[in-house]
Amino acid sequence: MPFDVEAPETRSSHGSQRKLLNECFGEVVGTFILLFFGLGVNQAAIFTGAGLGLGDVAGVWGVSVALAIYTTSAISGAHINPAITIAFAAFRGFPKKKVVPYIFSQTIGAFLAAATIYLVFHSVIAAFEQAHGIVRGAPNSELSASAYGEYFPNPSMVATSPGLTAVTMSTAMCAEIIATAMLTFIVFALNDDKNAGRPATYFTPLLIGCTVAALIAIVSPITQACFNPARDFGPRLFAYLAGWGHIAIPGPRGGVFNVYILSPILGALLGAAIYEKLLRRCFDQR
Repeated sequence: MPFDVEAPETRSSHGSQRKLLNECFGEVVGTFILLFFGLGVNQAAIFTGAGLGLGDVAGVWGVSVALAIYTTSAISGAHINPAITIAFAAFRGFPKKKVVPYIFSQTIGAFLAAATIYLVFHSVIAAFEQAHGIVRGAPNSELSASAYGEYFPNPSMVATSPGLTAVTMSTAMCAEIIATAMLTFIVFALNDDKNAGRPATYFTPLLIGCTVAALIAIVSPITQACFNPARDFGPRLFAYLAGWGHIAIPGPRGGVFNVYILSPILGALLGAAIYEKLLRRCFDQR
């Protein structure tokens, strides 16, 4: 989940390498903040019986996006999402040489957040698995693994919504593409100087957070609402190492790459292209 303004303008000086290191550190910190709160509320909702509903979880994720952007946008632009970084490189002049370092940094931040949250909840997770007869890494252990990586349909909702079993990989990919396209479209609109209708800059993180929360409320039953390859892969990698093994990677139904990496990237490029090639031209013609 996301994202803010483009990174500060590149300086061709001897300090450019240090500047890139600072920006990468900003992406690590921003993605860590996003995932610390986001994964934290997942743990509380799944493992503790805290009575948190979909709206509560979506709201915390939205707040986490806003906090991450407010904290690190002045350092790195707070992309905190590989799909957003790629879209900015494709349509907003973000330096292509920074794309891989940014994505690597975002994935590290997500992995570290998953590891940190696990330190807090590991005993609670073990008790939950014992109470529900879940053997970590065995079939059906995706219910506990879903607190980290994501699955389609949402394992925690299947029991109460049998219709979700009809969700196929193509349906999941479609959901991720459309939702990420909408998110990226809004991000581009809120960060466009030509858009006279956008609010003051200091409201932008809040509005992006609200967008993420609204999209999670819609898409979470289908795919758990990724929109962000680092958000899925970093925690999924940690879950693989923490004992979930093949349930984490490649997952019981496969589709990790198609649904949670490829689809958000395609969606971000689609949303950016629609905004830049269609809506933004309307501002030029006024």
